[in-house]
Amino acid sequence: MYLIVGLGNPEEDYGNTRHNMGFNVINKIAEQCDIEVSQKKFKGLYGIGTIYGEKVILLKPQTYMNLSGQSIRECKDFYKINLDKLIVIYDDIDINPGLIKIRKKGSAGTHNGMKSVVQEIGSTEFSRVRVGIGKPANKEDLMEHVIGYIPEEEKEILDEGTSKAKEAVIEIIKNGIDTAMNKFN
Repeated sequence: MYLIVGLGNPEEDYGNTRHNMGFNVINKIAEQCDIEVSQKKFKGLYGIGTIYGEKVILLKPQTYMNLSGQSIRECKDFYKINLDKLIVIYDDIDINPGLIKIRKKGSAGTHNGMKSVVQEIGSTEFSRVRVGIGKPANKEDLMEHVIGYIPEEEKEILDEGTSKAKEAVIEIIKNGIDTAMNKFN
């Protein structure tokens, strides 16, 4: 069983922000694979379904980004998910919009949501799909860039990134992470 987590903030207030790329990917996977992500538990919203014969849990933590790890740990522990079956999807300022990067493991970097995940589960040994959002021209505008609303002219390119990430997650489940990395990185 795979646990596929998209990081973000509650969609009522933050649905149209760069920080919610993880949620956007989960929404796309849910739509394509006909999985309803509406059950409330584990401090999040989740749904269970099947992708290419593999049982999956799609999870959107509702703790706000900086506490995302709490939700993931609760779900992971409840379903006894092995770390090699955990995939975390999140936004990355160091990747250009429209692009993604897949990694088998690694540090949390500067991403506060990932810092929470690593702290709560006590490991960096899990897969991640990073969705590029790019950096603002002025570093002082970083917070506004990440949690501010996305201008119309940028939505299409960010949508390309979340679509690639959706395909990458499905590829990981279907053919393994090495194949997905070769195909999408």
